[in-house]
Amino acid sequence: MNTQIRLAINGYGRIGRCFLRALYESPSKDRFRIVAINEPADLDTMAYLTRFDSTHGVFHGKVEQGENCLRVDGHDIAVTHAGTPEEVDWQGLGIDLLIECSGQYGTREQLQRFISAGVPRLLLSHPGASAADVDATVVYGINHQNLTGTERLVSNASCTTNAIVPVLDLLHQAFGVEQAFLTTLHSVMNDQPLIDGYHHSDLRRTRSAMQSFVPVATGLAKGVERLLPELAGRIQAKAIRVPTLNVSAIDLMFQTRDDVRAEDINALMRNAAEHAPEYIAYSDQPHASIDFNHDPHSAIIDGSQTRLCGRRMANTLVWFDNEWGFANRLLDVANIWSDLLAKPHIAPTSRRHESESV
Repeated sequence: MNTQIRLAINGYGRIGRCFLRALYESPSKDRFRIVAINEPADLDTMAYLTRFDSTHGVFHGKVEQGENCLRVDGHDIAVTHAGTPEEVDWQGLGIDLLIECSGQYGTREQLQRFISAGVPRLLLSHPGASAADVDATVVYGINHQNLTGTERLVSNASCTTNAIVPVLDLLHQAFGVEQAFLTTLHSVMNDQPLIDGYHHSDLRRTRSAMQSFVPVATGLAKGVERLLPELAGRIQAKAIRVPTLNVSAIDLMFQTRDDVRAEDINALMRNAAEHAPEYIAYSDQPHASIDFNHDPHSAIIDGSQTRLCGRRMANTLVWFDNEWGFANRLLDVANIWSDLLAKPHIAPTSRRHESESV
């Protein structure tokens, strides 16, 4: 398309701000124009947190405040502080796509409020309440080619789903995954307090985020099954929040249908990283989590941690920057979806065929 795609962001927290930063660091920055942000916080704080970030550093461009707007590298972004979708004149803003990063809307009925208020298309930074509540759930590298351009509500799944689904898909095709257990070691999130306090119905989340490992509930198993239905009933998961600001890991334990060796697993992952370097990486260096801060990949497979117990019980470690990697996948899906708006419908290629080419 010759004209810029007009974007808006609803909810300017960690992912909303990372999405803006990712766009401005991307070759796609001239293709898109962020024209509006809706965020309850005050404009002073929004400008300050755009400029300075404890995790990702100082913003590379120039951030200024205008009257009811952020000015980023000379471009004005209108700012509203509405509490509901209906309070924003989305139609008047002339947007092509809204990036929904508030996480407050999950059911189709709730999401439809944006469409009714004038939003033509909605890209969610979370899985939605269920598969039925969105028109498509997309994990880049797995099923992004199935988008047709006719969708109105698309989910970008979750950071953990984007990290583990490409890995499980490769393993299942190569060796057959009979069962898998996923343990996510996730950096702290803003639903945890710095010190113990009345905060959450999950009593563990009332405890200090920076003093303990905190087990929390996770829907990762259901997320995997939504994208890889052939593994339904074979996946279990748990999650532990760990006291670091950013970068997470998934400890993947899996049983294969066929005999396998550690070197076979690592060779598969190394080859995938060579063929899909935009979202998969591989390393066998002696890493710590901080090494992957601001890493744009969905998943970095740590070959140094691949282990076998017997011939069919295997374990490996998958690192991912849960903020920056996910924000870059949001941008990838926005790019693909926007491409389709200017093209005639083409029958989608199956995920299986694409994965086999990797």
